Amino acid sequence: MSRLPQDPQLSFEELGQPLRDVSFVVLDLETTGGRGSSDEITEIAAVKVRGGETVGEFSTLVNPGRPIPPGIVSITGITDEMVAEAPAVTSVLPSFLEFCAGSTLVAHNASFDTGFLRAACERAELHWPKPPVVCTVRLSRRVLSREETPNHKLATLAHVLGARTAPRHRALDDARATVDVLHALLERVGTHHVYSLEDLLDFLPEVTARQRRNRTLAEGLPDTPGVYLFRGPNEEVLYIGTATNLRRRVRQYFTAGERRGRIREMVALAHRVEHVECAHALEAEVRELRLLEAHQPRYNRRSKFPRAVWWVSLTDEMFPRLTITRKPRPAALGPFRGRNTAKNAVEALQDATRLRGCTDRIPVAGSRQHPCAAYEMGRCGAPCVGHEGVAEYEAHVVPVREVLSGSGDSALRRLRATIGDLAEEQRFEDAATHRDRLVELVRALDRGQRLAALAAIPELVAARPDGSGGWLFAVVRHGRLASAGTAPRGTAPMPVVDRLQAAAQTVLPGPGPLRDAPVDELGAVYRWLTAEDSRMVRCELPWAEPAGAAGSWREWAKAAATARTPYEGAD
Repeated sequence: MSRLPQDPQLSFEELGQPLRDVSFVVLDLETTGGRGSSDEITEIAAVKVRGGETVGEFSTLVNPGRPIPPGIVSITGITDEMVAEAPAVTSVLPSFLEFCAGSTLVAHNASFDTGFLRAACERAELHWPKPPVVCTVRLSRRVLSREETPNHKLATLAHVLGARTAPRHRALDDARATVDVLHALLERVGTHHVYSLEDLLDFLPEVTARQRRNRTLAEGLPDTPGVYLFRGPNEEVLYIGTATNLRRRVRQYFTAGERRGRIREMVALAHRVEHVECAHALEAEVRELRLLEAHQPRYNRRSKFPRAVWWVSLTDEMFPRLTITRKPRPAALGPFRGRNTAKNAVEALQDATRLRGCTDRIPVAGSRQHPCAAYEMGRCGAPCVGHEGVAEYEAHVVPVREVLSGSGDSALRRLRATIGDLAEEQRFEDAATHRDRLVELVRALDRGQRLAALAAIPELVAARPDGSGGWLFAVVRHGRLASAGTAPRGTAPMPVVDRLQAAAQTVLPGPGPLRDAPVDELGAVYRWLTAEDSRMVRCELPWAEPAGAAGSWREWAKAAATARTPYEGAD
């Protein structure tokens, strides 16, 4: 039997998992046909090998639950009588998946075999573990020339490479033959600088020569969370991303798994990769957002399509109306990700309050001779022609102010009542339209108040377990990440918190509900804080802690968002 190269260079950590340490499960299936979605498996066999040695075999016939076509019987020799007493695939799969656990799958024309297995798992409601897969057909095409083999069929390769077992369309024999083919091919890939499992998985036709050469850009990167920046020939930033493992993530850009055309173009242009190590995923996400804002790299989708936000607020005039703006006023509803969503919120509030929708600036005595259609429809009191004075019109404005400030919900109750009235009148389409607007409005209010509650807090220190007995810390000031750090297992956490607070960035709150905190950063911080395992360590509240709030930020945020107007709490 062939052996894998015993090169000491394989033990270097930067080369990944050496091939000699990889467990390969070489499998083969026999089926009733060629379609995994409609045909069934009749035989499963697999051989587990490591370091060139066979460490286990798995083989069983499978009852397909249907007659085997005569054409398939003539090829495989498997008859209905042979599988009559065999177990069903649902009984076989659990033990087979256990046999394969932690291994790299190998098959000749692997997409066929793995396609059948995935389909069988789906029908059996079993989880397909998505293991690494090596296809010996693709590998042989990369290694063997036309002069060495006329084709890449398993029988041909077994003969050319001197396999000890001849394939004969029975699963176990074919799997054993594929083992010998695999070992023979692995002996040849060393000349292509393939020494590890990662190298082998990358050694595919779809990987361009430039991609393969640029893999050296990932050398020296740490196995830690952080942000990476691809830089071009003039040191311009081409692309920015985050990773929980910097080296592993950057290496993926130089593999066949990266199929995005623009990103492959970017990788070909890159001259070096710069990185920023971070304490945890939140710091990496926040740093990425800030770097994207600073550099606007052309290969990041967010640079081409910036994430705009919109706000709804009342104008400052005698007869106020609702307006949609890019920057919030002191009392504003939002943020909305789309202008249409903000427009729906405006229409919902206008329906509930008879607030005017025209854009005219109206003097006290009115400015028109005839009211518009909204007055005829009962949707406006027509202050433009003097039918309503300032005091009368203010009755429509008050419910809107209450919604914007979070101090009342009479407008929302009116909307709900309108939906009920429309449903009773069997105007179901109109009721559905009002319902959808109300849902969007309530969601915007809920999100806006929670983000505003966070932005109002001068300082908050939160912690999350790191999964190995230590802690991850975040110091948040007015919704922005001011400092981040870790306390590994065995390290006293509170001195670390003290140092993080002392070194934290100074954050001066600005105007508006979110105190000028960037919406994306504020959202990232909020998600991190409201995770189930997040806990508050210290918190400087600008208002009394809401009744019923416990030690977790998640519980506190729920109470704070409904207790009072968050951005008026600092008064």
